[in-house]
This record gives sequence, C-alpha cells and structure tokens, in this order.
Amino acid sequence: MKSNRAVACFLMVLLLSCVLQIQPLQARVEPSHGFNMFSAQEEVQAGQQSAAQVSKQLPVLPDSDPVSIYVRRLGEQLAAHAPGEKWPYSFHVVNQKEINAFALPGGPVFVNLGTIQAADNEAELAGVMAHEISHVVQRHGTRAASKQMAAQLPLAILGGVMGQGALSQMAQMGLSFGVGSYFLKNSRKAESEADLLGTDIMYDTGFNPRAMADFFAKIREESGARGPQFFSDHPDPGNRAQAVAKEVATLPRKTGYRSDSAEFRDIKDRVAGMRPLTAQQIAERQTPAMNASSGSVQPSTSLRNFSHRDFTISYPENWQVYGDRNSAVTIAPQSGVSQNAVAYGVMINTYQPEDANASLDQATHDLLASLRQSNPDLREIGHDENIRVNGVAGKSADLIGNSPLRDQSGHPTQERDWLVAVMRPDGSLLYMVSIAPDKDFEGLRPTFEQMLKSLQLR
Repeated sequence: MKSNRAVACFLMVLLLSCVLQIQPLQARVEPSHGFNMFSAQEEVQAGQQSAAQVSKQLPVLPDSDPVSIYVRRLGEQLAAHAPGEKWPYSFHVVNQKEINAFALPGGPVFVNLGTIQAADNEAELAGVMAHEISHVVQRHGTRAASKQMAAQLPLAILGGVMGQGALSQMAQMGLSFGVGSYFLKNSRKAESEADLLGTDIMYDTGFNPRAMADFFAKIREESGARGPQFFSDHPDPGNRAQAVAKEVATLPRKTGYRSDSAEFRDIKDRVAGMRPLTAQQIAERQTPAMNASSGSVQPSTSLRNFSHRDFTISYPENWQVYGDRNSAVTIAPQSGVSQNAVAYGVMINTYQPEDANASLDQATHDLLASLRQSNPDLREIGHDENIRVNGVAGKSADLIGNSPLRDQSGHPTQERDWLVAVMRPDGSLLYMVSIAPDKDFEGLRPTFEQMLKSLQLR
C-alpha cells in the first residue's frame, strides 16, 4: 500500500512539473487605467481627424513608398501583440530629419525618416515603434486631455460630457491632438509605462527588448546634453535600461532573438540617400511671415473688461479676445496673430500639474518644462521670482525664443515672453504669458503690467 502511495505521489509531482513546463509563469504588464472622458469610438475618431491634419502639416511619405510599406509591415507585426483594445493601427513615415516618433489616439503612429536613418538594426526601430504603440494601448493622449478638460469644465457640464461628447467639447475648448499638441508630450510616468509595455510587445514579436533602451541611450549620448527632439516629447523616466532588464527577467528565456532582416538592410540603404527636411524648414513652409509692425499693434489707452469663468481682466479696446469664457484665451491686436501663432499679445490658460499636491514653485517648474517641450527653442532668462497678483502668491519668469515674425532674410526674429503663474484653490495654475518681439517688448511692458494688475481670480 505504501508503495502504491509513493508511486501516486511521484506521478502527481511529475504531472505538475509537466504542467509548469507547458505553462510557465509569466509576469505581464497590463494596460493601466485612468480617468478618461472619451469613448473608444471618439478616441478612434479623434485620431483619424488628427492624422488627416498631420498629413497636411507635415511632409508624410505616400503609403505606396517602399519605406512606408516596410514600416507598415513592421508595425502590423508589433501591433498584433499589443494587449487591450484592438485599435485600428496605421503606420506612416514623416520625411523629417530629426529623430522622433509620435502616436495619435486610437492607432495612427508616425515615425520620422531620421529615426530610420539612425537605427543600426531592425530591433532598434522596432523598439521605437513598440514604445509608440504602447502609448496608444495606454490611451495616454485622451487621458491627458480628459484631465485638462476636467480642470476647466464646471461639474454641471462635466457630467453631461462624460462618454457622450468629449470630442466635440474638446473642439469647443480650442484643444486638439494636432502637431505640437500638449497632449502628445508625455509625462515621465507615461514614458515608464510605454517602456514596460513595449518590452512585452517586442519580446512577443521576437525582438530583444533591450534594443529599445539601447537605442534611446545611444541617441541621447550622441546628441549631447540638450538631447534630440525625441526627448522633448518623451522625457527620460530614469533608469530606463534597468527597468527594461527587470521586466525582461520576468519573461521566459529565449535562445535567440530577431535583430535584423534583409528587408531592413534594403530600406536602410534606400533612406541613406534621402535628404529629409529639418523641423525648421518644415516650420518655415507652414508659417507665412507676419506683416505685423510695432505701429499696427500699439494698444489703446481705453480699456474693456473680459469676464472668464476663472478670472476677470481689463485689456486695450483695440485688441481682440480669441476664445470664450470657458476656454484658453488670447488677447491680442488683430495683426499680431496669424494661423494660431501669436507675435504680439497675451495668452491666459490653466495648467494641471501631474502631482495634485505640488507646491506653487514645483507646479511652475513643471509648467515651464511643458512649455519648453512644446517649443524646444524657448529658454528661461535668469531665475523665476516670487510675485503677488492682487494679493495672491505667484511666480514670474522671463523667457526668450523664436518669434513667428521673420527678418528681411526670412529668418525668425527673437521673441520675449513674460510668464506669471498663480495657484488656484484646486491646485491648478492660472498663468498669463505676455508676448512680443524682443525689440518691442519694453515698449509694451506697461500695457502687460496694467493687464496683470487688473487680473482677478474668481
């Protein structure tokens, strides 16, 4: 009898061993969840609308181009292993020199030609694309937009928007997912999530996930301290290589990985002879020179009042208000604005820091970082200072960057920006940016100061 029990125990252990070998334990990264006002249908619609706009603004290669065909095939292989919602992924190549890539809500992924030129093998390119696919899976764009909209919408409206009108409400508020959109500038937390999920996608597609972290480290090292355009949109979450290696260690070992392919080598040879446009060349094609002159933007001494949901302010009566009481607002002379570019005027908006408990100092630094992500040429002059706006504690910072105005040679002139931010009771910032070309800023400073003195929070 004891012999029979021993045999039975042995067989049970053997069976369990076989089961564990057939079904190895795996630690998988599951898509995270967060507050999102967009339905899946709205998310797809938002992405498709934005993709159509991107194709008008950026030099996107035709879908029939061999480079586009290759990137689409590689993207489809990776997307087949993406978890969560089965979004209608599409993959496109932008004829731009800078190393970058971005994903729109609901599936469209764009890869700069410069990224393909910089990749040493197929695994490195796959790493960038798996990372972007992960942003789609995690719905990072619409989650960021939902957070911003919730901060600006009254509760009565917010309840009606939830799940049944977020896209139209977003348009009414003047927000979008277009080129340069704040909602496509990822946080470090979002980057960390995309790295880990991208690790699993690469592994399941047969690539060594470490190639993703290696490529990011390589382009940072080669580009110097400032970093390429990629890192303005994808801030380094820190310990990237270690985090990827830790996730790889949770997956079953493989005897070999895909690294390269004959098709990639052919495409690599093809793109080596191509001369993609720089970001500056693309911007010069998009933004015509403005004809504003200091004489045509001089403010009137007579003032008007504007009442916003969050504030009230006085402004020169010969300037105009762009926006409404529920949206971001620009107050400027008519000749100081062209195609969403502001050369002269004041912009007022709110900013919700990632940390809801952030101090005024930290929230302002986060805001400055996000503004620099949208405009890499923007830089701070000196240090931010403490200020009071009608008794409310605030921060003041001076910045310089490129103006949409051009000189006689067609080059951008230098712009001066003065940012003032104050903390609202809900932890968000209300900020005002006064803008003018450097040569005209001091002449307009009294007007900007007068407007700031009239600013009252509600």
